[in-house]
Amino acid sequence: MGKPHIVEETISLLRSIYLDLGFDEVFNPLFINDDDMYRQWGTETPAILDRVYYLAGLPRPNVGLSKEVKEKISQFVTLDERRTRNLERTLQDYKRGAIEGDDFVEAISKGLAIDFETAEKVLGLFKEFKDLIPVPTNLTLRSHMTSGWFITLQALASRSELPLKLFSIDRCFRREQREDQTHLRSHFSASCVVMDKEITPELGKEIVTNFTERLGFDKVKFKVKKRSASYYEAGTEHEAFIKLGDWIEIADFGLYSQEVLNKYKIPYNVLNIGQGAERISMIRSGVDDIRELIYPQFFKIDFSPEDIAKSIEFVEDIKTREGQKLLNALLETAKQNKDSPSPCEFISYKGDFLGRKIEVSIVEPEENTKLIGPAGFNEIYVLEKDMIGMLPDSKDPNALKIINNGLNTNVSYLEGFFRKIVSRIEATKEQGEYEERIPIVRSISDINITLPTYIHQYLRGKGKIDIRGPVFTTVRWKIL
Repeated sequence: MGKPHIVEETISLLRSIYLDLGFDEVFNPLFINDDDMYRQWGTETPAILDRVYYLAGLPRPNVGLSKEVKEKISQFVTLDERRTRNLERTLQDYKRGAIEGDDFVEAISKGLAIDFETAEKVLGLFKEFKDLIPVPTNLTLRSHMTSGWFITLQALASRSELPLKLFSIDRCFRREQREDQTHLRSHFSASCVVMDKEITPELGKEIVTNFTERLGFDKVKFKVKKRSASYYEAGTEHEAFIKLGDWIEIADFGLYSQEVLNKYKIPYNVLNIGQGAERISMIRSGVDDIRELIYPQFFKIDFSPEDIAKSIEFVEDIKTREGQKLLNALLETAKQNKDSPSPCEFISYKGDFLGRKIEVSIVEPEENTKLIGPAGFNEIYVLEKDMIGMLPDSKDPNALKIINNGLNTNVSYLEGFFRKIVSRIEATKEQGEYEERIPIVRSISDINITLPTYIHQYLRGKGKIDIRGPVFTTVRWKIL
């Protein structure tokens, strides 16, 4: 027999209790129009919307076959009149939505009578697809189960026998500013409603008491919330607590606002009870960190500083011996001229590179600063469960603790940035001038570094990643 996850085990238990209490199971809408949020939350909505995820999608561009693109395609596909016409039709059909995204490469392949790999190359020649920016919609991911309950009850109000008793256990999503011991960006809401002609909060107390007894808790108390959510009738929202050493909140319930119910043409009273499946799981398991509860694969293990250091990878990295020489030249130029007053420019390499003529410079165009910012030569250290950027020759007492006791990965911010630049120079075939700047570093991705998800989760959960710092430098290169 396999071992179930504690949250799924709890959800199974909650389902059986709801069903035994006579509640029917439903799925509520997951995608909520923000108009519904305004109907439910009123003037409080702007603050609530700060906590929801808006959905966005990529537009389908209107793409034509320019002379330039045709010439590039002709380098590996013979473009006769029939193939050209087929490709134009395929692009038009995609724009109209007649071709799904998953089938686009296959459609190009059939139209041009080429293999999939070549079709992918053809698709890669259209810059319109590379430059796409997601366009937001007014659809949100459900942040509260209540958002879906109003829509469900509106559909059932005129055709259901009373009392109507429903429950749903499903995911909700909240745009938390950070995940910590008690907050995740996704959670399971165990929620139920009772709709009838007349309901009082006493029914909520009765159901919650019955529910907690079935969970094995014999003491429960209720407290009226001083300030109710906008969709509850004032004075009816209650918090329920069980005795487990201290009093611990286990549920929240109240009567939906008559004003909001009227907006949905629901002529009855509605009691709503909400519980967090994760909270109940934490109570049942004794785990006091929700991250450890949900992701034990990341939090019930320990990685050594050596394990963490070895896991560091570059998002874009050098692939050739010539590229490694160019990296060394860039690092040496930066080291020799790091304190040069700006504006300034230093050529790091000029000559042959992979069969092309190139010129690469490090530049600081702004006035009254230096070629390399203060954090450019920061190196990444691992100290216990922390990943920190620090200058190796720093004399600051706090920095010395990290330098003397931590593991130096010998990866500097500039090395990560320069590796990305060299990788792009290796891949650039067309003549022209190019430029990339690194400003203030805020995350590891800013310096072209990535970590395996399990290491990233581990550091975020048990320690920290702090590699912030101003680098402020620019690399320009020319393909001659």
